Amino acid sequence: MALTSWKVFNFFDVSQVKPPDDGDNPTRFDNDLSCICTGSDNIFLGSNDGHVRILSQAFKVIRSFKAHDRGSITHMKQVEGTSLLVTIAEDLSIEPVLKVWALDKTEKKTGEPRCQSTLSIQNGRRQFPISAFAALEDLSQLAVGFANGSVTVVRGDLIHDRGAKQRTVFESQEPITGVEFRVGPTTTLYLATTNRILTLTISGKGQGQPARALEDSGCGLGCMTVDKRNGDIVVVRDDAIYYYGENGRGPCFAFDGPKKLVDMYKDYVALVSPPRATSTKKGNIVRRFGGAQADEYYNTSTFTILDTDLKYVAHSEALVSQVKTLFIEWGDLFLLTLDGKLFRYREKTLQQKLDVLYQRNLYVLAINLAQKAGVDAAQQNIIFRKYGDYLYQKGDYDTAMQQYLRAIDNTEPSQVIRKFLDTQRIHNLIEYLEELHEHRKNTADHTTLLLNCYAKLKDIDKLEKFIKAPGEPNFDIDTAITMCRQGGYYEQAAYLATKHGEHDLVVDILIEDSKTYDAALDYIWRLEPAAAYPNAMKYARVLLEHCPKETTQLFIDYYTGKYRPKKDVPVPNDPTPQGGAVSAVQNLASYLPYVNTANITSPGAKGNQKASISEVQAAEADAAQPPPEYDVPKPRTAFSSFVDHPDEFIVFLEACLREENVEEGDKIDLYTTLFEMYLEKANEKKGSEKEEWESKAKGLIEDKDIPIDTSNVLLLSHLSDFRDGTILVREQQGLRFDIFRSYTSANDTVGAIKALRKYGPEEPQLYPAALAYFTSSPRILGEAGDELDVVLKKIDEDHLMAPLQVIQTLSTNAVATMGMVKKYLSDTIERERSEISYNRRLIESYQTETEAKRKEIDELSTKPAVFNPKRCSACGGSLDLPTVHFMCKHSFHQRCLNSIDGEVECPTCAPQNATIRAMRKAQEETAHRHDMFQDALQRSQDRFGTISEFFGRGVMSVPTKD
Repeated sequence: MALTSWKVFNFFDVSQVKPPDDGDNPTRFDNDLSCICTGSDNIFLGSNDGHVRILSQAFKVIRSFKAHDRGSITHMKQVEGTSLLVTIAEDLSIEPVLKVWALDKTEKKTGEPRCQSTLSIQNGRRQFPISAFAALEDLSQLAVGFANGSVTVVRGDLIHDRGAKQRTVFESQEPITGVEFRVGPTTTLYLATTNRILTLTISGKGQGQPARALEDSGCGLGCMTVDKRNGDIVVVRDDAIYYYGENGRGPCFAFDGPKKLVDMYKDYVALVSPPRATSTKKGNIVRRFGGAQADEYYNTSTFTILDTDLKYVAHSEALVSQVKTLFIEWGDLFLLTLDGKLFRYREKTLQQKLDVLYQRNLYVLAINLAQKAGVDAAQQNIIFRKYGDYLYQKGDYDTAMQQYLRAIDNTEPSQVIRKFLDTQRIHNLIEYLEELHEHRKNTADHTTLLLNCYAKLKDIDKLEKFIKAPGEPNFDIDTAITMCRQGGYYEQAAYLATKHGEHDLVVDILIEDSKTYDAALDYIWRLEPAAAYPNAMKYARVLLEHCPKETTQLFIDYYTGKYRPKKDVPVPNDPTPQGGAVSAVQNLASYLPYVNTANITSPGAKGNQKASISEVQAAEADAAQPPPEYDVPKPRTAFSSFVDHPDEFIVFLEACLREENVEEGDKIDLYTTLFEMYLEKANEKKGSEKEEWESKAKGLIEDKDIPIDTSNVLLLSHLSDFRDGTILVREQQGLRFDIFRSYTSANDTVGAIKALRKYGPEEPQLYPAALAYFTSSPRILGEAGDELDVVLKKIDEDHLMAPLQVIQTLSTNAVATMGMVKKYLSDTIERERSEISYNRRLIESYQTETEAKRKEIDELSTKPAVFNPKRCSACGGSLDLPTVHFMCKHSFHQRCLNSIDGEVECPTCAPQNATIRAMRKAQEETAHRHDMFQDALQRSQDRFGTISEFFGRGVMSVPTKD
């Protein structure tokens, strides 16, 4: 690439250095100066008289000493980081002299630096000037090139003056114009003559072999240097700049024109071109016209600083004076002219250079420059963004997007997104959003926008690739699922939800969006109990609406503790592709626990799809696995799910009740709810179906072991107008009167008569109530018929009501007539007359008997008794003295009596007397048992007779004081 195509910049600030005037010892860069070297923050000046002057950073002479007595100092080298200085002085009358100085050590006598070693450089006793000099940093090897074409290598310990060996390693007819070392596995010496470039291995593998020519073109004096960054040799000729590496010649850069000096400053190549010779007629005329000034203009030198890596000119200027030398120190480049002027070239900062490139819109070069300078990614991204803005303004949107993508890590995404919201640039926007996700710089809004772009372009392939990318997702899952659902991409939404374990979302998508209820139920049935339960509860009504049988079975299994996640055994099948929402479910197969995709079919594929599993194998697989352990919920938690699905609800309740070990509280809930559902179904049906459901309901409450609260049964029966239930409960609780009353309140005469016949013998009080009911209205009286006579007869026989009470009851509504009760009244009057007559005769007999007993007692207590029995009442023998006579007219031998404690009682009358005494004692004890009196009074049909009896027993007598 010719330099004419390279961009030219001014990346260096140039200033002339004016050394201070120190009076007696001024710093001068005059003709007496023979050579210059730098190092260790100092400049070393060698003069023609053999003196060395050391300058500080302020260009003041800080030290001066006489280095050589003869000749001028033509070459010097300061070993960086040390105090060692190598000087070479030449006098053509003698061999060149090399000295090594230790500047940190001084001679006590003279105070000058100590000379570590002195060496005469041999050239076969031929007196030719030194044209090139190079040394390794440890001074173990030095190379000296002469103008006669020979090269001498010096080896040894020059620092400690332990001797050195010299050997001429190369000879030619061409003067040596440059020597440079390249240190690596082997030490290579590069040689330059006026016609050739050669290499010579002086240590390591290949040592001793003759010099190898790299190129049959040499270079001028001062036109060869080394790039210390990589060890490459840089050679400049009139046509170009050449690089030579380990493998020979490397890149070259065309640069036409004569070259005088070359040096490497950092990454730059500094070139000095001498004035071009002109002989044109026009030039001669101008020179004659302008005199000395015109001649000076046409004899100017050119100083150029190049960056061959990035291919641009960092600085270029014309110098009026010829250039004597170039040197580098303190991070700056210095140029010394023949007239003694010293110029400093200081590189501008990176930011200053970038600003220059920005002004010229040279962003590619700015990027390369920043990368070469090793700036961090954040600074590079600023350049990328500026470049992108520039391209965007030019309308090159694709290339601009590439730059924005490179700057994505440090760019606010909204700044770029706003630029590409136009529909025509949606592809660029997608590219940027995808890269944001790739770098994980995205937010939920970015994901939303990207999915919207896919949807707008209907680019299913990209959408699939985005959501199914391997590895961890680089986007917000919830946002992606939401956007897929909104855009109608249910398959992708279901895939994402399944892949990331969002079971709730999968079921929601299958039901709410895809409307694939079978697939949703199948998915739920393959979840673990903890995940299946909430989803089944959430969508129970919808699933019962579309899959009643399967959903009911799922609930039965779960609430009976038999739930097992379905596990299918796959067999080879025909992988026929399916579309639509169904394929969304089938694509979940790799993420679901043994998903049975054979159960998921589209309407168009039902006839063609082959079964992917064997139902028998699936059942066996399920049965072989024990049910997982989980907390079985209360059955009542499922009740609300079966609203509007009574048939399925009944199946569920009956299945739960068939299980053993159901808790008592749950049994009550299940039986009560099942009873209610039976009654609800009965109300919906008619005829035999109604009777069938009522029979089931009645069967529940007839069983005494079924724990249904009676109040619930009564309430439900009343609400459902199920009279049999009400009656049965009241019957079980002995509320027969309430049963009868329920019929009478409903004016159900037939039912009342049945209840009376059924419960009357056990509940006599029903007859008075029946009497009042039958005579409550003419219609009821007509419906009762002869039953009124039966009631009256029963009342009369069992003395349930007094005749007066009967009359009062019948006269309440003025319904019954005298003819209806004539027989009852006549029989009652006749019977009472008979009882009165009988009672009168009984009273008279009691009175007669009482009077006789009183008379007998009186006689016994007032009149003497005559005893004339002749035989003993005990033994039957004739009475003889001593004899004992009792008032009861019984007489005994005294010996026939058993006297105990002096008390004597008639043996014949003793049992009867004991009985009387026991009866009396019992009466006295009974007199204080009022509860017995009250109980007998309650059970007695003749209460007045009972009172009279207990009165006779002394219950109502006044206690006597002892």
